[in-house]
Amino acid sequence: MSKIAMITGGTGGIGMETAKALGKQGYEIILNGIDSAQGEKALQTLADMGIKAELFLYDVTKEEEVLAGWEKIGAKYEKIDVLVNNAGGLGGRSRFEEMTTEFYRFVMALNLDSAFFNSRAAIPFLKKSENASIINFTSIAGWNSGGPGAGVYGTSKAAVTTLTRALAKDLAEYGIRVNAVSPGTIDTAFHDAIRKSKPEVFESWKNNILLKRLGQPQEVASVIEFLVSEKASFITGEIVQINGGQDFL
Repeated sequence: MSKIAMITGGTGGIGMETAKALGKQGYEIILNGIDSAQGEKALQTLADMGIKAELFLYDVTKEEEVLAGWEKIGAKYEKIDVLVNNAGGLGGRSRFEEMTTEFYRFVMALNLDSAFFNSRAAIPFLKKSENASIINFTSIAGWNSGGPGAGVYGTSKAAVTTLTRALAKDLAEYGIRVNAVSPGTIDTAFHDAIRKSKPEVFESWKNNILLKRLGQPQEVASVIEFLVSEKASFITGEIVQINGGQDFL
């Protein structure tokens, strides 16, 4: 039976690189996203690489959509071997004094609720795998609380760290391992607004990284590839920093 990996927010950026990396290792890929055009483009890219993939469109922040999405997944797939909770984002910037409750709840839903909803839905399918893993995404912001206006983003990612460890404890009896990656500044579309509007600021970020360069999506995907493999069979509840030494400076 094929190995199956489900990647939320998997139609671009780090999620897409993870799909490529796992696909090369023989996984059949389930992609989640909200943009059908981007999703179809991602499927074609994977198909051109000889990787079998399918797209399920739903909003990871909305419980009812997640449940409906997983009902469709369950109708086709008997088990899941890997869940990568990649979906998330900054959501914008706001200082706490001016922050609306709506904005606060959106960012928490985008990063924390999404990981919880999808993990909960995936557990029955992961239990049927002989080498099951969940990979969550926290962030360097979960350790240093983020830059100005990104405080609630950092807060949500810190919560993902605790969720990861709690899930690892909760699921160990079923042989399901749960780990997280914690990227620093990775060169993806996540930073496009600053790259385009303030290129000098974007370039200056390298000065705050020990290795003096931004990370690449493939460098995060390769860590995920390791964590879900048999080579990491005794690793669970860990948060792997991928930041080029950014947290040292």
